[in-house]
Amino acid sequence: MSDDSWVNDLKPAAPDGATTIQAERKRSNVDINALAQHLLGNEFLERQTRILSLLQQDHLFSKAQQGNFGHPERYKLGLARAKRLRQMADKYNWDDEDHEMAKHLVDDVSPYQLNVSMFRQTLLEQTSPEQKKYWMDLHASWTTIGAYAQTELGHGSNVRGIELTARWEPRTKEFVLHSPTLTASKWWNGSLGRTATHSVIAAQLLLPEKDSSGKTVYKNYGHHLFVSRVRDAETHKPLPGLVIGDIGPKYGYASMDNAYMLFNNFRIPHSAMLSRYSWVDPETGKYHKPENPAVVYGSMTHSRKRIVMAARLVLARAVTIAIRYCSVRRQFRDKENPQPLENAVLDYPTVQIRLLPLLATTYALHYTGEQMGQIYDATRSSVDAGNLSSLIDLHSLSSGLKSLSSDLASAGIEICRRAMGGHGFGGGSGLIQLNADYLSKPTVEGDNWMITQQMARYLVKKAELVATTSQRFSPSNRTEVTLNAFYQTRSARQKNFRIYQDDSQLVSAFEHRAASLTFDAYTAYRVNKRSWNSLLIQMHELSHAQSELILVYNFFDGLKGDSTLPQETKNLLWLNFRLFALHTINKSSRQFSRCGAVREEDLDELPDRILQLMQEIRPHAVRLVDSWSIPDYLLDSALGRSDGRVYEDLFNRAHRLNPLNKVTFNPDYRTDEIVKGSGDGGAILSKL
Repeated sequence: MSDDSWVNDLKPAAPDGATTIQAERKRSNVDINALAQHLLGNEFLERQTRILSLLQQDHLFSKAQQGNFGHPERYKLGLARAKRLRQMADKYNWDDEDHEMAKHLVDDVSPYQLNVSMFRQTLLEQTSPEQKKYWMDLHASWTTIGAYAQTELGHGSNVRGIELTARWEPRTKEFVLHSPTLTASKWWNGSLGRTATHSVIAAQLLLPEKDSSGKTVYKNYGHHLFVSRVRDAETHKPLPGLVIGDIGPKYGYASMDNAYMLFNNFRIPHSAMLSRYSWVDPETGKYHKPENPAVVYGSMTHSRKRIVMAARLVLARAVTIAIRYCSVRRQFRDKENPQPLENAVLDYPTVQIRLLPLLATTYALHYTGEQMGQIYDATRSSVDAGNLSSLIDLHSLSSGLKSLSSDLASAGIEICRRAMGGHGFGGGSGLIQLNADYLSKPTVEGDNWMITQQMARYLVKKAELVATTSQRFSPSNRTEVTLNAFYQTRSARQKNFRIYQDDSQLVSAFEHRAASLTFDAYTAYRVNKRSWNSLLIQMHELSHAQSELILVYNFFDGLKGDSTLPQETKNLLWLNFRLFALHTINKSSRQFSRCGAVREEDLDELPDRILQLMQEIRPHAVRLVDSWSIPDYLLDSALGRSDGRVYEDLFNRAHRLNPLNKVTFNPDYRTDEIVKGSGDGGAILSKL
């Protein structure tokens, strides 16, 4: 057996990563603690430190080998971790935020996830008072483990097209759930494949009526929600009339048991229909419809709100890894200005243009995420008090922002991976699971292209309101104020905002562009009578323009109103604000030019202005990502280590932790033996 102990004495070439990352931090005066408090708050930071210390004491939460596991092993590990976290919640008297923090740090998609998200939220929002008392007591005690079964094999975004039926049977006072086709199979439903005991179920409500000949026919009243036990309390097997299973490997979510579920005349009681807003009279069979159709948006809006709020931290993880690594990594010497050391990769403008605007984007997402949370809470309080008028506003806002924020984060992760070169492709990057798991977000809770129609339709209706009421119009929110101001001065389309001299003018340029695109869409659809489908691409661009305006406005407003940050640190955030805004303009420069928001001469200056901003931000990049206070445990990245020991960690993962290197294989094609000396006689081949 060869002696390889000598490799333990090898060190990286000087200057090593630890020395380099320390030098990077000394270049900057950013107050990391103050910025961390500003972004995350003392409560978040204290909770993160407290929960992390508990997790790191338990070997079950070690991440050293999980990258080598397949889907069955990751689900088992995920369930074991989920159980342990729930046990720890009892032991340490955690509240919901403590439990969420623990899941965030472990970074597994918990098999219990739907139980504490969509299942719980739907019960809170859609149940009658009697139902809520019954189900929430069960949920609070974890007597139930719930899922949310809406998406089907044949329909996802088009909820109206789902095929599962819930037929009312007056004689037994039951609903009969039935899957008439294979495509009616519930599909993708998280936590349901192997874990859940109960589920909320979306189905088409069918009520019996007599036709003109006296024959009983069933009228479809659209999709409604029901809740039912789906597995036996003792055996955990699917109940008779149900077929349930896990759908198998996916791009990500290895620890989640996404499900299929089919119904064969499965009977549930009258009380199973969630009846806060609509119900069927058990005696007469009469249907009572909701007063406002917008009430069905509740659970989905909650999920979209969570995605918007989480996007900043997801992108911050990828940006932290990439900026730290690209500060340590050196490639090539500058031929024009010879130096003894190769250049840090982050000093190249071709790397900066990929990473520094993403750093600025994390802050833009932060301020809008905060605002989104406040708007959601205020709207839900209003709805609970009986006022449903603001639900449409919230639904359109959450749809547009969910689409843009998850697009920015998912694309940003991949941009970070590519910017790190070859090692970004490796298992030590810390991006494999993050990238694979987050790829779900542009699709779940509404496909990112499809749901932008909600924001666009909302804006077109507002434009029509402004155009048809003219001088009598009285704006009630900022969007209406902006649209009305644009309409009243529409004859002077060339505004030419001074985007380099005044930050508020930058915001105005985004407002002008969004308003112009809104009235263009209104004219095409309402005035010129073009079909909606022919305008879908235009509507998608409109939604993103409005959502980009919201990001820019909230970034500006958040900085303008803050008085807690040291001035030097705040000045750097203003640089990031300008970089985010100008980089966004540069990507859509034709729109800003065509509507008269920005002069062509100013657009020509954009590349140089962006380069200048990046040069000013570059010395502070490492301390700026440090301010997100992301623990090494969560990053799980050799490249993004806070101490800069990149190469030591990469070699350790390959040489000491990789289980493949602990086995000697037989590559001789003339024998079926796979593992040397095992005498397995081709056992692997026989399994194929």
